Amino acid sequence: MYHAGSENKAPLYVRSPRKAFNETSSLNPVYIHLQEVCMTGASQEYVVPAQTRIGHIHLKVSDIDRSIRFYRDVLGFQLTTMYGNQAAFLSAGGYHHHIGLNTWHSEGAPPAPQNTAGLYHAAILYPTRKDLALALRRLLDARYPLTGASDHGVSEAIYLHDPDGNGLELYWDKPQEAWPHKADGSLEMGTNPLDLRELLKEAE
Repeated sequence: MYHAGSENKAPLYVRSPRKAFNETSSLNPVYIHLQEVCMTGASQEYVVPAQTRIGHIHLKVSDIDRSIRFYRDVLGFQLTTMYGNQAAFLSAGGYHHHIGLNTWHSEGAPPAPQNTAGLYHAAILYPTRKDLALALRRLLDARYPLTGASDHGVSEAIYLHDPDGNGLELYWDKPQEAWPHKADGSLEMGTNPLDLRELLKEAE
């Protein structure tokens, strides 16, 4: 069995996501290796650096042009590049990509079933409350349906689905010093109604 720090490290096999076989197959050496690493408990001693971020999301979509129109024309992301006519990459602020879209395995496919394991939603963080209000104004102007709006104590958020039914959260973080805490020092996050009319005043 592999133990973290030993010299007898199991080889790490890497396959293209487009060609990989069942990633949880008992025959998959990567899956076996990860199982062994988790069993050692070594991961409990490691904490990721504070600067670590989730850099991008990559979504399977059924219609690449429709998805580009949503993420670019409604939400306002910039198209940075295309891979042929089956993949698109979009970003904010000149980054290579924050959002990847592809139809490699999903062209013309229906939305994924709701009652299955998978991504619950992707969250897009806006720098200020005014920026969130402007995003809300764009959605309302486009008559794009929302699924919810909440004040979580630490943040304010708007919820919707993209054209393929992927859940999206658009939010801004309140100043960290204003985040509520429980008596034991842990964060106290809740789900309270968000007044969208009041939020929209920020966009005036």
